[in-house]
Amino acid sequence: MNRKLLLISNSTMAGEAYLDWPKKYIKDFLDSEGVKKVTFVPYAGVGLSDEGLNASYDVYTQKVSDVFKELGFEIESVHTTDDPVNMVKQSKAIAVGGGNTFHLVSEMQKTGIMDAIKSVCQNGLPYIGWSAGSNVACPSLMTTNDMPIIEPPSFNCMGIIPFQINPHYLDANPEGHGGETRQQRIEEFLVVNQQKVVLGLREASMLYVNDNVMKLLGTRDARIFKYGKEPEEYKSGTDLSFLL
Repeated sequence: MNRKLLLISNSTMAGEAYLDWPKKYIKDFLDSEGVKKVTFVPYAGVGLSDEGLNASYDVYTQKVSDVFKELGFEIESVHTTDDPVNMVKQSKAIAVGGGNTFHLVSEMQKTGIMDAIKSVCQNGLPYIGWSAGSNVACPSLMTTNDMPIIEPPSFNCMGIIPFQINPHYLDANPEGHGGETRQQRIEEFLVVNQQKVVLGLREASMLYVNDNVMKLLGTRDARIFKYGKEPEEYKSGTDLSFLL
């Protein structure tokens, strides 16, 4: 499969500006593909404005556009056209932002861009996703951390990669929290989805996929979960192509 993917765990590190930590990776990725204009999917951005969803999408698009413009790239958003599927088909690159994964999946399915993005990205169109945008590259949204604020037509996502990602992976619960750890939640998923593999992608890390080669980038290790086995740690810079 011809894939050019940058799947980022998180947009922002505590105390830093929006998309500051992955900026260099984003620029290098798009420059290597000769891209200047990027089609943005803002549907995970819920509640960014008091004036409704479209206004939230406007706010989100502007926020992303400000960063990408600084890097030398132009942003256009699928929410600004009456034919988002055609916009996707004419795109030079796709970026899907984080936020609420359930709402993102619902809108991607209802507008038809879920299948459209899958098709173009399986044929080599560059794709960048962060947080929820990384989740939708997986077969399913089932390893998201988000609240199901809407019921999408299906939990199925693009399946551009064959394994699941849990972005923002945390090793322990916050102090004073008595609920399940992230590891326990992932292990629950694996009990009922025993053939699946989940990659816990810690903040400040990402996956770079070039065709059938995948490398872990950033400053943090990643953790791989399989049913009935102890989690395994993999250091930044490791070739993880075996997951593909």
